Amino acid sequence: MDSLAVTPEHRRLDADDWKGIYVIGDVHGCHRELEDLLDELDPDDNELLVFVGDLVRKGPDNHGVVELVRSLDNAVSVRGNNEAKLFRGDATLPELTDEDMRYLESLPVAISWDDNLVVHGGVNPHRKLVDHTTEELLNMREPTADESYGGPFWWEYHEGPPRVFFGHTPLDSPVDRPHAIGLDTGCVYGGSLTAYDCARDEFVNVPARETYEERSDSDVVSPPVDNPTPSTPSQ
Repeated sequence: MDSLAVTPEHRRLDADDWKGIYVIGDVHGCHRELEDLLDELDPDDNELLVFVGDLVRKGPDNHGVVELVRSLDNAVSVRGNNEAKLFRGDATLPELTDEDMRYLESLPVAISWDDNLVVHGGVNPHRKLVDHTTEELLNMREPTADESYGGPFWWEYHEGPPRVFFGHTPLDSPVDRPHAIGLDTGCVYGGSLTAYDCARDEFVNVPARETYEERSDSDVVSPPVDNPTPSTPSQ
């Protein structure tokens, strides 16, 4: 795997320290749904929960989500673009405590183990991982476009390794490819909250209890069922 340097921005894990690993999609302040998902997963203390970022914003209980995640000794998260908006002052969440903010500010941009990488947005298949900027890892969607939803998306032609777990792009079903697993199934928009069980190679999800924010259907991506790999677009 073309590795990122191990820095405060990148946390490297040893998978042998854990009996199992679950990767969890964008929570966006959906506290009740996160509790529902954790009830469904029923992890023990030797199973690790890895969040793909965007723990906060848009949903009803941002403090509850951060308080829950930071209280768990077996939970880690990468930073999402919505956490970055808080740090830049582009958004505010008065309900977050000083402890919440310190926790969010401590989150790395990337977490990895073996040949697996968790980032919020994604990677550019045209470049080495070490050459990516923080903003790219937080916001990558279409390397040849500017934050649109028409594709082609980076994961359609990422051949790996690593296998990249990501959120950021709202999906009506998970991306399930050999080297890319997409987990933002739009819980805050009335979809579901999804996790990937790495030990069993299967998805686990719970439905949203309600729609907390409306979103245009054109801004929700439908991954192909057979997830074909298109030819690599030019830069």
